[in-house]
Amino acid sequence: MAKIKKKQNLLHPRNKHQQGYNFTELVEIYPNLKQVVFTNNFGTTTIDFANAAAVKLLNTALLVKHYQINYWEFPNENLCPPIPGRVDYIHYLADLLNETRLINNVKILDIGTGATCIYPLLGNAEYGWSFVGTDIDKNSLAIVNNIVKTNKLSNQIKLKYQQNSAQILKGILTDNDKFSASMCNPPFYKSQEDAKEANLKKLKGLGKMNEGRNFSGKAQELWYKGGEKAFIHTYLYESSLFKTQCFWYTTLVSKKENAESMFPSLKKLGATEIKIIPMYQGNKVTRIIAWTFLTKEEQLKWETS
Repeated sequence: MAKIKKKQNLLHPRNKHQQGYNFTELVEIYPNLKQVVFTNNFGTTTIDFANAAAVKLLNTALLVKHYQINYWEFPNENLCPPIPGRVDYIHYLADLLNETRLINNVKILDIGTGATCIYPLLGNAEYGWSFVGTDIDKNSLAIVNNIVKTNKLSNQIKLKYQQNSAQILKGILTDNDKFSASMCNPPFYKSQEDAKEANLKKLKGLGKMNEGRNFSGKAQELWYKGGEKAFIHTYLYESSLFKTQCFWYTTLVSKKENAESMFPSLKKLGATEIKIIPMYQGNKVTRIIAWTFLTKEEQLKWETS
């Protein structure tokens, strides 16, 4: 097991958002943002991060300015991903691929792409990767298809419907598939009640107890029976059924104990290498867990094929 260390609690060095947000520039390129920007009591230009509409406008502006994504429309009830944190995953995945000389013709499987297609959009914008995005929600895929087509990315981003909500890779991967890596941001909560309780704690910290969620989210985006741990272990098992279809399997893991539970399982399943990649976003610490089933000989063949 290899652990990639990081010295400072900062975003990835290539992350364009390390210095925060330049609201003047963002409003200039995306005028709709102006309606929610204000100067707070400390003289800082900002938005109300407990306001879902404001957060969505901000992240849309970031996509327009920094990633040339000019159309990003999805229903308000869907999860609005924070761009700085999502692109961090992309950059650390790029580092992992570079370390294993997976540079050319990179193809990524995005598990649970949702209605925003955020990882494929960012991965293609930053590194030119191609993607296959999967989801169990046909409506989400229809919304994403419109985003992809409008941004003229249909050749780079493909979509695939997962018919069985109990499956993750089964029903998606075939014997002929070959992905440089998979990526996944698993549902975190065990139930809707669990998600609501966590949101109340967050709003209390923001002094917004009488307001709703500062991010939306449909059931499949936020919770899974058994929570993050159950989802991840299903993912681990199914990855062992497709050992040569992905060079690297990866996932975000929020809880340290859930990450630790993966190692004995992966070893039993035959993983040849496991990596922990910590990510620091403000006061929040999360991590990417990456594993492969390929032998050194198979890895070399992959590099030259």
